[in-house]
Amino acid sequence: METRANYVWVGAVSLVLLALLAAFVVWLAQLGTQNRKEYDIFFAQSVGGLANGSQVTFKGVPAGQVTEIDLWRQDPEFVRVRVSLDEDIPILQGTTAQISASFTGVSTVSLGGSVKGAPPITEPGPEGVPVIPAEPGGLGEILASAPLLLERVATLTDRLTRLLSDENQASIAGILANTDRMSGQIADMGPEFRAALVELKGTLAQSTETLAAFEGTLRSTDSLLNTEGQSLAREMRTTMQSARAAADSLEAMMQDARPAARELSATTLPLANATLQELRRTSAALRAVTERLEAEGAGSLMGGTPLPDYEP
Repeated sequence: METRANYVWVGAVSLVLLALLAAFVVWLAQLGTQNRKEYDIFFAQSVGGLANGSQVTFKGVPAGQVTEIDLWRQDPEFVRVRVSLDEDIPILQGTTAQISASFTGVSTVSLGGSVKGAPPITEPGPEGVPVIPAEPGGLGEILASAPLLLERVATLTDRLTRLLSDENQASIAGILANTDRMSGQIADMGPEFRAALVELKGTLAQSTETLAAFEGTLRSTDSLLNTEGQSLAREMRTTMQSARAAADSLEAMMQDARPAARELSATTLPLANATLQELRRTSAALRAVTERLEAEGAGSLMGGTPLPDYEP
């Protein structure tokens, strides 16, 4: 009986000690969480490799751990990741989170982007704790797009296979042979190219001299225009003024001659015309008299009829 009683006491004491140890562990856990803050991160990408207890770093420095991972009930396209961070981690406006994946399959949550002097993120989100904005991670995006990359690599390999077919390889070999032959011909024409370059050099030198002479001509022309152009301009201005004065005088003379011209056309010209008509008639009469004198003699002017000859 005493042995059984001892076992009971030992068992009871052991249970009490285990309960005290569990309470101590819980107290320590609560003590540790008193200096931590919780945040939610909503990822639209895959969170493969994350698990409860995964590490959270801030610019590579350990900052906390993941405490919850589940699909967001309000929008299943997002995965809600709750993290518990040390109280002294500066979670300020501008801080972003991304998943840092690795080829080993283990992922961590990386934080960064805090701006000095910015206010902290304290406003509660839809789940009651502040929200850290998420952005896609570089390696995570690569791993997420790996199937697409593999498909494109396969397509590229297929196209390269078609490009490097036996027929195309023969064509490429022909092109290379032609290129080699053209290179040899160009090498054989080296002296001619050298002579052409020498001739081109001489042509360029002559062009330079011609340009220099043309530049000198331009300077001489500019000097001539600057020195003698002003005097020529003054003479032309004087000539134009004289021509203008002559034109004004001619216009005044035309103005004075207009009344005489009107009188000439209205009176003098009709009288002259009548006089010319009279002169024409007088000339006709004189011509008739002259012709009569020549034909009949001076007696015809008397106006009588000639008497017949007398016969006894």
